Amino acid sequence: MLWPMIAIALGFLGLAVLGVLAVRVFVEVRRLARQVGQTSERIQRAAEDLERAATPLAARGGRAKA
Repeated sequence: MLWPMIAIALGFLGLAVLGVLAVRVFVEVRRLARQVGQTSERIQRAAEDLERAATPLAARGGRAKA
């Protein structure tokens, strides 16, 4: 009777460990998603800045000043 109780206890312990690891993965995924969102916004702003900076050059027909 002792061995089945130990097996059941180890099974529950294993499930608890898996639960803790799942929570840690969930937290890290949320953090990564937040960072991806922030980086995407920064890239969008940089693309807009580049477009604004390139507009005068495009208006001159692409000729650079000598």
